[in-house]
Amino acid sequence: MRVVVDFDRCTGLGLCESLAPDFFEVQDDGSLELLRSEVNEAERAELQEAVRSCPTEALRLEG
Repeated sequence: MRVVVDFDRCTGLGLCESLAPDFFEVQDDGSLELLRSEVNEAERAELQEAVRSCPTEALRLEG
């Protein structure tokens, strides 16, 4: 399973970073950096919460 970011939709609000800091980091310029894309089963709930919390629906899980 992996997390995918639609960077065109992302506004850099940072909710994903606060919920899954091992995967997301908002840069000083407001852009989002995806630190890791591969998700193991133990991390799935954390990532699902980040995906659900994204106000612009820029995140999704695949696989």
